[in-house]
Amino acid sequence: MNVRSASILGIACLGVGLWAVQPFLANAKTQVTGSTIQEVDSQTTKDLLATFEQAEQAMQAQDLDGIMALYADDYYYHGLKKADIRKVWAQLFEHYKDLESFHTFSVIRTVGTGSKLIAEMTCTGVVWGTAKNTKLRSPVDSWYEEVHFLKKENGRWRISGNAGGESEPILPFGTAPHPLF
Repeated sequence: MNVRSASILGIACLGVGLWAVQPFLANAKTQVTGSTIQEVDSQTTKDLLATFEQAEQAMQAQDLDGIMALYADDYYYHGLKKADIRKVWAQLFEHYKDLESFHTFSVIRTVGTGSKLIAEMTCTGVVWGTAKNTKLRSPVDSWYEEVHFLKKENGRWRISGNAGGESEPILPFGTAPHPLF
């Protein structure tokens, strides 16, 4: 087999492989893999993932109140409060359709106890949307190994912002804030 034949065969195999995997990827909105470090019981993992599944449903339905119900009342992220995030989501819904997100979790743990209990979910992911004015599909938010912080509020896990609460950590150069989750 010559180099050209091997290259064509390799490209064909890659194409078939991607075609075979595509249905799986399209359905995998949240992923906990075999290598995910889980320092919580299975019920807590299920409850935490349910928050992201509910966010996905509300986002796809462009249900602003539904998505905002998943944020803690005292949400705070790099200076943004819950009212600010509401405006961000309202603008996304105004300018994009067919929004969807993908989350791959590498670490799921809780820290603290009682009313100070916080879940930390290290995640890589993306939110995709189709611009209403151009019809182009593009990422509207993406993150790599970002930690999503959640806390229990009225019996359910809610997105709470960054761990420091009122402190505003300095972001490394080239790093954009990731306020949506």
